[in-house]
Amino acid sequence: MRTTFAVSWTQPNATTRQVTSCGWAQTAGAPRSPLWSSRREWQRGPSPSSPKRASIDAFDRYFRSRSLSNNRRNVWFAEFWEENFVCKLGMHGKRPGSPKKCTGLEKVGRDSTYEQEGKVQFVMDAVYAMAHALHRMHRELCLGYPGLCPRMANIDGKELLTFIRAVNFNGSAGTPVTFNENGDAPGRYDIFQYQINNRSTAEYKVIGHWTDQLHLNMDAMQWISGDPSVPASVCSLPCKMGERKKVVKGVPCCWHCERCEGYHFQASEFMCELCPYEQRPDQNRTGCQPIPIIKLEWHSPWAVVPVFISVLGILATTFVIVTFVRYHDTPIVRASGREMSYVLLTGIFLCYAITFPMIAAPDVAVCSFRRIFLGLGMCFSYAALLTKTNRIHRIFEQGKKAVTAPRFISPASQLVITFSLISVQLLGVFVWFVADPPHTVVDYGEQRTQDPENARGVLKCDISDLSLICSLGYSILLMVTCTVYAIKTRGVPETFNEAKPIGFTMYTTCIIWLAFIPIFFGTAQSAERMYIQTATLTVSLSLSACVSLGLLYMPKVYIIIFHPEQNVPKRKRSFKAIVTVATMTSKLSQLASERPNGEVKTELCEGMDTSMPSSKTTYVSYTNHAI
Repeated sequence: MRTTFAVSWTQPNATTRQVTSCGWAQTAGAPRSPLWSSRREWQRGPSPSSPKRASIDAFDRYFRSRSLSNNRRNVWFAEFWEENFVCKLGMHGKRPGSPKKCTGLEKVGRDSTYEQEGKVQFVMDAVYAMAHALHRMHRELCLGYPGLCPRMANIDGKELLTFIRAVNFNGSAGTPVTFNENGDAPGRYDIFQYQINNRSTAEYKVIGHWTDQLHLNMDAMQWISGDPSVPASVCSLPCKMGERKKVVKGVPCCWHCERCEGYHFQASEFMCELCPYEQRPDQNRTGCQPIPIIKLEWHSPWAVVPVFISVLGILATTFVIVTFVRYHDTPIVRASGREMSYVLLTGIFLCYAITFPMIAAPDVAVCSFRRIFLGLGMCFSYAALLTKTNRIHRIFEQGKKAVTAPRFISPASQLVITFSLISVQLLGVFVWFVADPPHTVVDYGEQRTQDPENARGVLKCDISDLSLICSLGYSILLMVTCTVYAIKTRGVPETFNEAKPIGFTMYTTCIIWLAFIPIFFGTAQSAERMYIQTATLTVSLSLSACVSLGLLYMPKVYIIIFHPEQNVPKRKRSFKAIVTVATMTSKLSQLASERPNGEVKTELCEGMDTSMPSSKTTYVSYTNHAI
């Protein structure tokens, strides 16, 4: 039986190297060396490393002298003769159909190819070891007794094994034959390498031997790559950091290296484990480290644009407030409803100002400001506008029925109604504070990407999307209600009480918030969610404030600053004049659906009382205090 070993070098520069029997070694990371050829190649010659052996000349002389006549005791020799000389021995031969008949005069080694089997030395040494053991056993147990004595009649195998392990003699090749405490003979091996010789043919060449340790002739070795340095010769290279060993079944010395993927790290040589939720693997994947925590920074483009719009809005709002305060008693300021204007301007200012706590680094104070002022600015604005549009609607509806003025249209009443609506928002915020006190959280799931290197924890206030909608929901309800009233009062004459500017303001605001909803919730799964949603919310609030400021107050400021000649008292109107306007508006609306435009105008003019002074049908602007 052929014994094969593969050579493994523990260090490239080591003088003493080890031999391993963990399967067939293969050069890792380099082309396969001829030293480790396939088994089929090994069968054509000696093994890459095989027991050191010698040819026994006495055996060759003996075996070549054997013939059919002098080797009759070997019952298999006739079959060997036929196979060796390709002939047939008579009619009872074992090789039927052979055209050649054996003569019996053939000679081994002359008429056939002969080469001594490489294990003959070991077979002879094994027989001699048994003979020496029996001889010594006989000498000790049957001293002076010829042949087997009664003591050896029934030999105990274990006792004989003791004598076998104790033998010590020179074998057939002149080398000592001994056994160690484990019953193994000393290892002596020749190391071969499959090389290309000068004739461009391949052959095995001795490059070293093993006797207690490995001895290699490095200069005699050849490598396919042509590099004289010795390549690493291992079944599996050591795994890199962050990789675990997956052992090959049945080959404990060989393994595959698998990288710990995702949020896993190398917990041991053979195992990967998942990092805690708030941590990620380090660069070598040998441990875990905290995930970096981020927040919206002031220098971020997502913050610069909203802050820029907000600063411009705050400056513009402050300018309008200062202008109104300075020209507090002028007709335009008085006619626009000073008290309600200041409430509306306060709401516009808060809509701009909320940008700063929304971008500031979250803490308990910032989170409290966000809860309070997020919907308060819109609530101030649309509560004031709703009160205004409701007042206009009630005046003209009352004018269609009677000449008496409706209730609660005075400035004080308007303020009470407005602050009653605002108090609902404040009450909801108070309940929110009690039920869930403000605090900060670190959201590790928002930017938990597939690549741990890009994972981030987001520092944010504990305000869910549902809480945000509830906070803004009441203000949006006021906005929608105000829009409904703006639609109902769209038929009011252009110059009466800002009805049409309020309508345009509400239509534009609705469009802004309709665009806000899909952008805000459509980016919920985006890695840039925090930036996009914060920027979208703050810009939407600022744009809503810009619409109200631009359509309702900039025309007034323009007249106050650049056309003071128009800022003069106008003729006051009685409630009767307002009733007339309401009646005419109603008739015009009814006739418009029944007659062509020309007929409507003619019929309407004919139906008017010609005795009514022309001043009664003249309508002027800014008449809040005329009623």
